[in-house]
Formats: sequence, C-alpha cells, structure tokens
Amino acid sequence: MSPNTIPDTSSLPQARIKVPQHVVYRSFPSETVVLNLNTGKYHGLNATAGRMLDALAKAPSVGDAAAAVADGYEQPQAVVEQDMCELCQLLLDRGLIEIDGGPPS
Repeated sequence: MSPNTIPDTSSLPQARIKVPQHVVYRSFPSETVVLNLNTGKYHGLNATAGRMLDALAKAPSVGDAAAAVADGYEQPQAVVEQDMCELCQLLLDRGLIEIDGGPPS
C-alpha cells in the first residue's frame, strides 16, 4: 500500500502508522508542534491530538494506540479509535504520517 493512501476505514485500526524522517514533533504541556521539513510548514496539535500522535508513533497499530489513549483518558476505545482515524486522515493529508496497511510486525 502506498504510504499516502489511507486504507478503508474498517482496516485502519490494524494499520501501522509511521512518522516519516522529514517530520519532527515536540510536545509541550498545552500543544504539540509538528514540522514538515519538506514543506517548511509548522502544524499545531492540541494536547489530546499530540498524545494521539505520540501513541500512533509508538504502537504497532492504530487500534493499539487507541486502546492506550482510551485507557489514559478513561474513554471507550471505540470513540477514541474513531477520533484517531479522523486524525490520521488529517495528518496524512498534510504529509505528517505514512500508513502501512499491512498487518503489524
């Protein structure tokens, strides 16, 4: 699967997210700042989206990242997973993540 193609919604929870080498980010108490070195554009994420990005970068799949975030916020995993899938699309559109649609390794 192309890194710029989002899999269908039903398979996204099994997909692995990668933050490409041309993207750097740093978290602060109230926001996360993300820089795309290829475009020179900064992007600001609120604290929740920043926590989601960090979980996505570390977890073997979107579903695993959603479970970790849901546990931390004491929210239903299904709700967090839906929000995380929407965030993935927004980040993908800006070239800030890549998606591997295959099973986690």
